[in-house]
Amino acid sequence: MTSADGVTLDRPKRRWRRGYLVTMGTVLSLAGGLGLTVFGLGSADQAVASFDAASWVWSKAKGEVARINGVTAKVDTRVDVPKARGHEVQIVQNDKFVIMRDVTTGAIGSMNLTTLQEYWAASSTSGIGVRVALHEDSVFVIDAVQGSVQQLDPRTLGPVGNPLRFPPGIAGGVFDGEGKLWIASPTEGTVSAVTPATIASAATDQTASTPQRVRTESVAPAAHDLTLSTLDDGVAVLNRTNNALAVVKGSEPGFANTTLPLAGPGTLAPRTDGKQVPVTVPDSRHVYIVGDRRVAADFQVPGDGEGLQPAVAWQGYFYVADDSGQVHVFNSAGQRQKDISFPNPGGKLELEVREGYLFINAPGSSIARVVDASHAVRTVDKYAGDVLGSDRPPVPPQAPPPPPKPKKPVVSKPSAPRNVRAAAGNAEARVTWQAAQDNNAVITRYVVVGAGRTFQVGADQRALTVTGLVNGQTYQFAVSAVNKKGQGPSRTSNAVKPTSEVPDAPAAVTAEAKPDGTVVVSWPPANGQGLEIRRYTVTAISEGGSAPIGDSAEASLTIKDGQLEYGKQYAFTVVSVNERGAGSKASPVSGSVVPFTKPGAPEGTDAATAGDQAGSIQVAWQPAADNGRPITKYVVSGGGKSLDVTDGTAATLTGFDAGATVAVEVRAVNEAGEGEPGTATAKTVALPRITGTGVDATFNTATVKFSVDAGGGTASCSVASSGGGGSASGNCSSLKVTGLKPSTAYTFTITAKNAAGTVTAQSKGTTDNLYGIATCKNGQNGETATYCDKDVSGRNGNEIFSVTRQDDDKQVGWAKPGTRLQAYCKKSGESIYAYIYNNEKRSTWWIQVNYSGKNYIPWAWLNLEGGDDLNDLPTC
Repeated sequence: MTSADGVTLDRPKRRWRRGYLVTMGTVLSLAGGLGLTVFGLGSADQAVASFDAASWVWSKAKGEVARINGVTAKVDTRVDVPKARGHEVQIVQNDKFVIMRDVTTGAIGSMNLTTLQEYWAASSTSGIGVRVALHEDSVFVIDAVQGSVQQLDPRTLGPVGNPLRFPPGIAGGVFDGEGKLWIASPTEGTVSAVTPATIASAATDQTASTPQRVRTESVAPAAHDLTLSTLDDGVAVLNRTNNALAVVKGSEPGFANTTLPLAGPGTLAPRTDGKQVPVTVPDSRHVYIVGDRRVAADFQVPGDGEGLQPAVAWQGYFYVADDSGQVHVFNSAGQRQKDISFPNPGGKLELEVREGYLFINAPGSSIARVVDASHAVRTVDKYAGDVLGSDRPPVPPQAPPPPPKPKKPVVSKPSAPRNVRAAAGNAEARVTWQAAQDNNAVITRYVVVGAGRTFQVGADQRALTVTGLVNGQTYQFAVSAVNKKGQGPSRTSNAVKPTSEVPDAPAAVTAEAKPDGTVVVSWPPANGQGLEIRRYTVTAISEGGSAPIGDSAEASLTIKDGQLEYGKQYAFTVVSVNERGAGSKASPVSGSVVPFTKPGAPEGTDAATAGDQAGSIQVAWQPAADNGRPITKYVVSGGGKSLDVTDGTAATLTGFDAGATVAVEVRAVNEAGEGEPGTATAKTVALPRITGTGVDATFNTATVKFSVDAGGGTASCSVASSGGGGSASGNCSSLKVTGLKPSTAYTFTITAKNAAGTVTAQSKGTTDNLYGIATCKNGQNGETATYCDKDVSGRNGNEIFSVTRQDDDKQVGWAKPGTRLQAYCKKSGESIYAYIYNNEKRSTWWIQVNYSGKNYIPWAWLNLEGGDDLNDLPTC
């Protein structure tokens, strides 16, 4: 089938009707009762459509996962996840399942796209450090901090077999195209392939097997930093410490190594499409394309800063997302193509190659984009209004403009590492240190020199066990850091003598994250085996790394606020060191904790007049940094009023006086308490103010001109005339009143109304005079009759009387035909047939005119200007 956009698909696909939108109910269950509801396709269509070219993406502000059809570049189904709103959510998917992990809470859920069944929930430690992986019917939860890899059944989220154990601080956990899960162990310098267990059918009595580690390759020295990207068959592993890229083919023994000319630590996308592997160096904003054991191309990415994500390969092009919201695009030769821009992305962009398309999602905004195999880009509105349940959320204010870019800092070699310590062991020594100052260039590695040898250690490791030493001999070790400017000064450890008289390690370690941002690590005192324990060295383990965090003379250590990253998982080991400087083996690993503290201040807090509500202001803000714990609510306060908001990032405060200025604070609340406020000021709707600017009148109308200050709201206006005249309503700048009488003074009352109330003002004006033309027409031909002459006895017309009848004694004169007379009013009197003048105007009406004072002429002998309408005159 070929789409309207000219994209040829590999297999037939069923089109579905847009607008066939029915509620399917709750089909997804997450720990903590996230209460998911699906809107969009009916279940029958969904079961078929799930095999189409599509991707599920997360909308952070709205709290939804939305299914984007790659062919149409439209959203056809939504799942509401209200309790994950504002959270970071990981999504992995295939044609049968969608697996989600709420990073903020650790909740894991599964949705079967074929049957739309509801599944049991699972949970993990919250924070960064756990990832989920999915291939066909196999789900894995990879706890990088603990080194645990557990398979789950996607139908139940129950465990399958026993977990596989790796050293703590692993990296990776991504499937290749052949269904092997690859895990990197930086502490060992290895990469391993895992095959999933076969899950037994529910219709049989078989039990599921256990996942197996089927291959391990030593791709790097121990204690080097590793990152990996899975291939169609195998894995590419980048040694970030010495810039070597190892490619392990799943069907071939061994691996191929390529040393790269990187100017800083490199990164890889989790998955690589095609045979060329892009290696990104964020520090220098450079990308190297590696294929066939050589650098096939390289290019510089425009812009400033280190906020580059790993380049993603797609159909021979390379897409590099920037924290600024730009996706920089390059062809296979490294030539720059047109950028893809995301205004106000609200966070890091997510790029995924799936089902013959590249999907680019901005989780913090309403925008996603779809890139087809020809690199054509289409925009997706994730909040589109043609899906049931798709009401747009209140739009949070835009983030304030970034501050002016500071001057480029001076870049120099790193400082010496801090707190370089050595502890002796049995024919070995363990060297630890704390990070050097990078001096504005990322540290790539540390160099340890001692015992006649030189070692390289990953920047995220900062610990080295040196073996093969002689007990009783004295050793010292010098440690220095390296960045792109070169190797900095070294700092030398204390002298140590390896010995067999080593203490025991602490038997157990516990860790507790405190609300003030500190972490307390505790352990029972270790057995010194007859010697005094002088200190304990605590090492923090995180995803892909481990590094000493501090020493303590007691059986506990409080890690200061700010030393560990909020929202990231850590575990700890402890080494005991005795009076002779001999150190134990490392203790068992503690449980994982996530450091946390009070939330940050909400960004972009904005307040505005609620134009349609009296005494109200509207407040909106962007989500605050949760700092390691879910935000449970926002407290919006101002002017003595307060409101708790548990859903969304907007609120309306009410109950203020009209025109009041209200200073507002918005504070986020999590387990640690209320954070710092975001502030703004706004006024409530004030009463309108009217300024009259004049009256333009005709003999029967008046255009009343005025201006209205609507007080910050929306005003409606009207004008009414005095004396039973006309009225008008409409816009608040001028209104035309009709049905007025000529030569009449009027008072015009202007009324303006808004949410705060109603006010009035007055303007005065007088209508123009109305005139008529004395006439004497021949009824036969309409010409002025010759007998309209005052000198013709009995034949003269246009006579004017002091009364409303033809009384010769009351005649006051005669108006020559064509004479223009001011008309005042009309009065009923003697009927005038006037067949010789104007037969159709036979009438009893007489017009009072200005002729020798106020006297009367029959209407039959006077044609009023402006249409000869008697209704234009009042009754005398």
